[in-house]
Amino acid sequence: MAQSDTVTRILDTAEVLFAERGFAETSLRNITSKARVNLAAVNYHFGSKKALIQAVFARYLDPFSQRFHTALDELEAQYNGDVIPLEVLLETMASTVLAVPAERNSLKVFMRLLGLAYSQAQGHLRRYIQQQYGDVFTRFTELVRQATPDLPDAERFWRLHFMLGTVIFTLSGLDALRDIAAKDYNEQVTVRDLVRRLRPVVVAAMNAPLPPAADEGHYANAHAS
Repeated sequence: MAQSDTVTRILDTAEVLFAERGFAETSLRNITSKARVNLAAVNYHFGSKKALIQAVFARYLDPFSQRFHTALDELEAQYNGDVIPLEVLLETMASTVLAVPAERNSLKVFMRLLGLAYSQAQGHLRRYIQQQYGDVFTRFTELVRQATPDLPDAERFWRLHFMLGTVIFTLSGLDALRDIAAKDYNEQVTVRDLVRRLRPVVVAAMNAPLPPAADEGHYANAHAS
């Protein structure tokens, strides 16, 4: 087997097992057994489990980052200094997110991996993503800030992460949602149908009124106590 085939087999197996079981619960031995390679091959090509996890993410995030930068370049040229509407920014991001895994037919796996990156204790992975891809996310966040000037920075941070959580939950549970829609509502749902339904929800969430000041004080006091 050629070296590139070995690397591909390891990565294909690792991403599925990580998505199904989690990072901590998946050992290198699990991966080598399923991929039918020896441990020496993993160590030779990746050096460590942490590096393998990072390589799995790079397969998605490298093309995503490149595509998203290009898409934002086109938007900025189109709007020529004017504020890009929030709906347009979110639609552009959604289109880019869908385009990359669609090439490999693994959107569900990608979404589960993203969820695990936030929910499991993988500090090295968050640092890696920030170092390697932070520029494109910082750029997007700045454009969102321009589109939502009335939101305080902290509130915008929380709403963006609520939005991300909603998208990850929805798309990582794609198969179950399709089954429910078919059985209960006689609907055949595509990924783009879900995105079409998600769009007004996340836009409304980003544009929702700020919580009353009294409530903010109540939450702050409750947290302090």
